[in-house]
Amino acid sequence: MNSQPSSSRPAVHQVLATLSYGDAIGNEAIGIRSALHSAGYTSEIFVETSDRRVESLCRDYRELIDASHPDNILIHHFSIGSRASRVAYALPDRMVLVYHNITPPEYFVGVHEDLVQFCYSGRRELRAYPPRCDLALGDSEFNRQELENVGFSKTGVLPVVPSFAHLDETPDLTLVSEFDDEKLNILFVGRIIPNKRIEDVIRFYHAYRVKYGRNVRLLLIGAYGGFESYLASLHHMIATLRIPDVHIFGHVSNAELTACYDVADLFLSASEHEGFCVPLIEAFYKQVPVMAYAAAAVPATMDGAGVLYDTKDPRHVASIMNTVLSDSVLQDEILDSQDAALNRLQNTDFTAALLGAVERVGRSARLPRVAIRWDFWQRFNEWEHLEELRLYRPSVYKALPPKPGEGAENP
Repeated sequence: MNSQPSSSRPAVHQVLATLSYGDAIGNEAIGIRSALHSAGYTSEIFVETSDRRVESLCRDYRELIDASHPDNILIHHFSIGSRASRVAYALPDRMVLVYHNITPPEYFVGVHEDLVQFCYSGRRELRAYPPRCDLALGDSEFNRQELENVGFSKTGVLPVVPSFAHLDETPDLTLVSEFDDEKLNILFVGRIIPNKRIEDVIRFYHAYRVKYGRNVRLLLIGAYGGFESYLASLHHMIATLRIPDVHIFGHVSNAELTACYDVADLFLSASEHEGFCVPLIEAFYKQVPVMAYAAAAVPATMDGAGVLYDTKDPRHVASIMNTVLSDSVLQDEILDSQDAALNRLQNTDFTAALLGAVERVGRSARLPRVAIRWDFWQRFNEWEHLEELRLYRPSVYKALPPKPGEGAENP
């Protein structure tokens, strides 16, 4: 521990739970490492686990203890219940927290009870970090505002600038030949999980099909691992309403994803909670008109482009879909607006924002060291459990014995 930086500049390391291959957070962490190296900083990525395809780019999080120094800066990609995060919390290094958002747990009640617990705990755990962090960055203005509401005094935005290399692959020709026909293709891309409100996408598609014509199909693209019961409810809905031409693909290859964008006539999102939503920008890049529900970070991500709707009346949304799909001049105007928004995003200087944040922390007065008891996280977990009982199982909470010195009832 207390390894002195090798130059006059501090080392700027990253810590996160998992370095994945090809996902937005993994790509961002690798991009940050590259930008820091180019600027002359020593920088490593410390993780609990990693995809074998990127394992050469990272180190075990336990090695961070030896690499730690009070002058170093840790860029901490906050995640739920991570051992790596908790090690970072206890070290003396300065900290920049990067927040990618945590979905509110109520979306998973009755669908994925473990995730209810994880999301609840993660959102509560975030409240332990304001006194520990020199700077907290959201990857969108929506996420920055959430950090401010939690109690972080110094906040900013580290913008998401997606890579589209995976969409430049040759499209899967089998899929193109199957779906590139006289039918209109309505596309959704994103995980098949409750906050995305896939059931609403299906309702809107059904309303459009009933009122405006049957020469249309719905393509739903996204992984559903851990959410098989939610997927089953969608299949049940489709069967009950007898809705034809709904195709649920699950996880697809880059070639298949490219093909789906290539054949799409409209991208339709009904998601109610997003921290950014990269597929919207992918649709911009692939020249697909976008319609999206105006919730959470979506309006900011759209940046005045595409079409936003603010009601979930299926007939109303179907009417907007018909207007877009039947008016080629309007489609061109929408695509022009999306091109302009994409250009603004791609012209964002991510490296300048990153290095500015690092330099800001380096210049700032050092925060008082947060005192860490040996049993801090054990006590924190116990408190979390009690708080969960108080909120969600009050009868059990009231039946608990009082602490020594307290009255007969829990507060």
